[in-house]
Amino acid sequence: MAKKNEKEFVTEITRREDDISQWYTDVILKTDLVDYAPVRGCMVIKPYGYGIWELMQKEMDSRFKATGHENVYMPMFIPESLLLKEAEHVEGFAPEVAWVTAGGSEELPERLAIRPTSETMFCAMYSKWVQSWRDLPMLYNQWCSVVRWEKSTRPFLRTSEFLWQEGHTIHATPEEAEEETIRMLNVYRDFSEKVLAIPVFVGQKSEKEKFAGARATYSMEAMMQDGKALQAGTSHNFGDNFSKAFDIQFLDKDGTRKYVSETSWGTSTRMIGGVIMVHGDDRGLVLPPKIAPVQVVILPIAQHKEGVLDACHALKQKLLAKGFRAHVDDRDTQSAGWKFNEWEMKGVPLRVEIGPRDLEKGEAMLMRRDTMEKFSLRLEGLEEEVEGILQGIHDGLYQKALAFREGHVTLASTMEELNAGVQNGLVKAMWCGDRACEDAVKQESSATTRNMPFDQEAAKAGLGEVCVHCGRPAKTVIYFAKAY
Repeated sequence: MAKKNEKEFVTEITRREDDISQWYTDVILKTDLVDYAPVRGCMVIKPYGYGIWELMQKEMDSRFKATGHENVYMPMFIPESLLLKEAEHVEGFAPEVAWVTAGGSEELPERLAIRPTSETMFCAMYSKWVQSWRDLPMLYNQWCSVVRWEKSTRPFLRTSEFLWQEGHTIHATPEEAEEETIRMLNVYRDFSEKVLAIPVFVGQKSEKEKFAGARATYSMEAMMQDGKALQAGTSHNFGDNFSKAFDIQFLDKDGTRKYVSETSWGTSTRMIGGVIMVHGDDRGLVLPPKIAPVQVVILPIAQHKEGVLDACHALKQKLLAKGFRAHVDDRDTQSAGWKFNEWEMKGVPLRVEIGPRDLEKGEAMLMRRDTMEKFSLRLEGLEEEVEGILQGIHDGLYQKALAFREGHVTLASTMEELNAGVQNGLVKAMWCGDRACEDAVKQESSATTRNMPFDQEAAKAGLGEVCVHCGRPAKTVIYFAKAY
């Protein structure tokens, strides 16, 4: 296999090593994923970007339904009195809430919050719908947008309005709620690794970092190419915090009335930003095949020559029949080289070139976007080879991201080691569990706690027994990192 000259790159995109922040901005704009909206902190998701989100939705939705969940939709407006019912919850979200105070020319008798999340709305409805143990569990999910008035924004990674899914479930026992919380965290992990090709750390958040109103929050954390962490998904166990505030009771089998136990879990369009920051290179996007709007782009070479276009479109039809997302770029207004650069920048996993010489040999030239390697295959039956090639691309992306992550996780026993480690990756360290130490680490290093691994014994390997900050006996292993 011939490898393309590594020195060649798309000159319109800033190199990552020069300015990764500008690189990210260049990529999302020049690949037509988004544009900036007239409203501060908001983004317009263009067809190519929305196509990625649609494929993510499809993959996640099928997993949710396979675990018994149904989709519903709740209003985006939440009365202030409803939002105030759970004190810890509203305190956590108050700085980010956007309010509607007038309808037309009339001032509203009560302010309406534009949903920052929908726990309170679901709870208001659950209190009406639940009567007995026979009604449980209720396993619901909704696809919608939410608004959080962020001070610092960046398309996909953090915006004032974003698209997401939010699951909300209620159960008869605390044990069932905890089982659901962990189950959905593992659904997210499966999606991240098997669809997005992104390895993640899963574990429990600290009390400080947990979701407002939750008894416990679990997260999956991904590492970006600049060493920062991205919280890619969260799953929350509320216990009966909300059910008591909203009086969600049911008649149990033993004839007594009990409060339900509740969960909530969510992921969002920030995962698109994660895909860009994990897999992208100096040429632009590198998309995992399962979320690529175009999986195979077919480029005719010297398309005015007899038979070339016919062969390209014939291959496209065979690929479509196999269920692949294929496209023939038969524009006659751009050169082949220009098209190569554009589709490489857009991150299409596999390129197929067909020209007169290829037809004479009965072959096509292929190029993998992840490795930039070119190789030829017989045109006859080529569609049978694509599935294996795309799986190889997915596996290659995952292994590359995993190797990068493993090379950028350091162990720290002192603050000096922690400070050095968080400059370009995650740090695993022992922690006493004291909020004061957690705050002090953030003050001294700009790093926050990410999560505590489930398998604490295995995670302790190579670490001591004392807190990385205060030196007192430690209670847990935890990851620290700078984060988006």
